[in-house]
Amino acid sequence: MTAVIDYDAGNLKSVEKALAALGERPVFTREPSKLLAADRVILPGVGAFGDAMEKLRQYGLVDVIRQVAEQGTPFLGICLGLQLLFDSSEESPGVSGLGLLPGRIRRFPESAGLKIPHMGWNSLSIRPDTRLFAGIEAGAYVYFVHSYYLQAEDETAVAAWSEYGVPFHAAVEKGNVFACQFHPEKSSDTGLRILENFIRL
Repeated sequence: MTAVIDYDAGNLKSVEKALAALGERPVFTREPSKLLAADRVILPGVGAFGDAMEKLRQYGLVDVIRQVAEQGTPFLGICLGLQLLFDSSEESPGVSGLGLLPGRIRRFPESAGLKIPHMGWNSLSIRPDTRLFAGIEAGAYVYFVHSYYLQAEDETAVAAWSEYGVPFHAAVEKGNVFACQFHPEKSSDTGLRILENFIRL
């Protein structure tokens, strides 16, 4: 069973549609027992870092997510779901993230000719040997919508990079924890292959 964490952070319909295209019937839940029993768990999300962490706390999900990760269940963060896995974000000073991986979320610097948020298709530089990107060629295009980007402390956890004014970490893979800053569910065949790689782990 694939469980998708429902914490009022949006983007659930497109995730459901993409998983359905792969033959999955995900369960959308915030019940700890279902999340802890799932074969794999997805944390989607759009919106603000601080608001999302408040929702996770309100629903009692912070410790549950840490337990899911600690017990070795494959775990995938998408967009805001990636950002929440790290320590902090410049979007919400003083708010702690989940801290599953070391690093922080930074705002894209103002740059001539580049609009913020970064919205659209960008190519990826992909680390060879990653499970999440198995069968995907370097330079593949994926769809982004974000104003903040990941600066991971552990370079060995970075699975893919991209660039928008500055180079940034676009995906991570560390043990059973995976995450994409882009939206695989909106990234055509490439995105479906990434999701398929995850659900076939």
